[in-house]
Amino acid sequence: MATRYVNKSRKDRDGDITALCNAGESWSPRLKADAISDIEGGSHSYHVSWSDGKVTQIRVVQGSNGKYLRTDRDDTTRNNLDDLPDC
Repeated sequence: MATRYVNKSRKDRDGDITALCNAGESWSPRLKADAISDIEGGSHSYHVSWSDGKVTQIRVVQGSNGKYLRTDRDDTTRNNLDDLPDC
């Protein structure tokens, strides 16, 4: 499994993550459905390196409206992918 590092995220009007990005990488941007498939299929993992030096894995979560991507880098219940700059 290859690791891909994410430093930006694309969001829709509602703030839902629609793509993961890292400028200059051949895979970027990676649409949400494709990233979910990569993670569930075991072909790639996605991680975020935060400015505080911590690295967290992006995971797939089953929500009431279907699957989505999220990472939990702190003790809050919010999705920290929202904190990344837009791509």
